[in-house]
Amino acid sequence: MVASMHRESPMELVPVTEGGTDLLVPAQVPSRAFPPGSSPVFFNPRMALSRDSTVLLLKGSRITGYLDAMGATGARGIRIARECGIPVTINDRDPLAVDVIRQNAARAGVSPEIIRYDVNVLLSSRRFEAVDLDPFGTPAPFVDAAARSARRYLFVTATDTAPLCGAHGPAGARRYFAHPVNNEYHGETGLRILLGFVVRELVKYDRGLEPILCFTREHAVRLHLKIRPGARAADEALGRIGYILQCARCFHREERQGLLPPCGRCPCGEDLVPIGPLWLGAINDQQALDAMLDRLPSTRLAAGEELFRILSLLREELPTSSHYDYHRMAKALHVSPPPMETVLRRIGEAGYRVSRAHYSGTAIKTDAPVEVLERAIAGEREDFPPSG
Repeated sequence: MVASMHRESPMELVPVTEGGTDLLVPAQVPSRAFPPGSSPVFFNPRMALSRDSTVLLLKGSRITGYLDAMGATGARGIRIARECGIPVTINDRDPLAVDVIRQNAARAGVSPEIIRYDVNVLLSSRRFEAVDLDPFGTPAPFVDAAARSARRYLFVTATDTAPLCGAHGPAGARRYFAHPVNNEYHGETGLRILLGFVVRELVKYDRGLEPILCFTREHAVRLHLKIRPGARAADEALGRIGYILQCARCFHREERQGLLPPCGRCPCGEDLVPIGPLWLGAINDQQALDAMLDRLPSTRLAAGEELFRILSLLREELPTSSHYDYHRMAKALHVSPPPMETVLRRIGEAGYRVSRAHYSGTAIKTDAPVEVLERAIAGEREDFPPSG
C-alpha cells in the first residue's frame, strides 16, 4: 500500500491503473456491503466502463474546456486530460478529495485546473464547454445550474435508480417530477425519465439537446448530450417529451407525445397507466457510435470488451421507449421460451423491425403488435416458417 504523507489526507491510498492512467485511490473495506462507501473519498471501480465511454467519446475531439464537476479522486477528469489531451478543470468541495486529485494529477503527469467549490456556486459563476455531473446518487439538484453553465455538452450520471425506475415512486416524483412504474422495462424508463428531466431544465433557457451516447448499466444511468442553442431547438426537444401508456393487465403499451399525461383504454378493456413524462425516440447518435467502435481497438480501456458489446448493441437497438421481456411473456403463455435468435427471426420474418436491448439479455424491442410477439414465442409454425 502507498500511504499518503499529507496531513490533510490521512487515508491509505492504493495504486490502480484504469485505462491508460495510473491513479491512487482510497483503500476500501471489502467486507462492507458497498465497499466504495467505506472510504472518505469515493471511488467505484465498477464505474470504470462509464469512464471508458466518456474517454472513447471525447478522444480526438476539439473540446477546449471540460469540467469534472464532482471529482472525488479525479479519476474521470484526469483520464480525460491524459488520454484525450483536453484542457480539464476538476472540482470537489471536500479538501480530502482535492488533495487526492492533486496527487493523482502529479502521478499521471497532467496539469488540470484543480479547484474547491460548492458545485452549484461554481456552475452559476462560470461557463465550460463541457460539464460532467457524476454525483453519488441523484444529479437532480445540480442540473439547473449545469444547464446554464454548459456551452456545448452536458454529461450526466444518475445512480439513484430506485426513484428513477419506479421502486421508490414518491422519491421519483419529488426529484424528477415524473411518474415511473416498476415494470419489466424499468431500466429503459429510468434513462428516459432522466433525459426528459434534463430537457425540461434546459428549455427554460431556450436550449435544446441531442443525445449522443446514453445507456443504462447495473445501478447507473449515463447520458452524453450535445446542447443546441435557441428557442427553436428548445421547442424541438420539448416535442420529444411524452408518455408510455401501459396496461396493468396485459403486455399492451403505447407511446404518446405531449407534456400532459394522456388517458387511454387497452383493447383488453383495462385503463392504461401513463408513465412519464419522458424522452421518446432515439437516445444515441449513430455516427458517434460508429466513430467510437472504430477507435475502440486502438484505445487502452479498463472494460473494452464489455464496452464493445454495449456499443454494438446500441448500434442496432431500435429507438422504442420500452421492451418486452420474452421470458416473462413465455411464462404468461405457459410455454418454454425458445432461443432468443429464434424469436427475433420469427418477428423479422413477419415483417416487423426487431432488436435486442443493451441492458438485458431477455429484452426484445420491436414495433410489432403484442399478438405477433406472442405467436413468435409460442412458436406457431404456420405463421413463422423455419429459416433455411
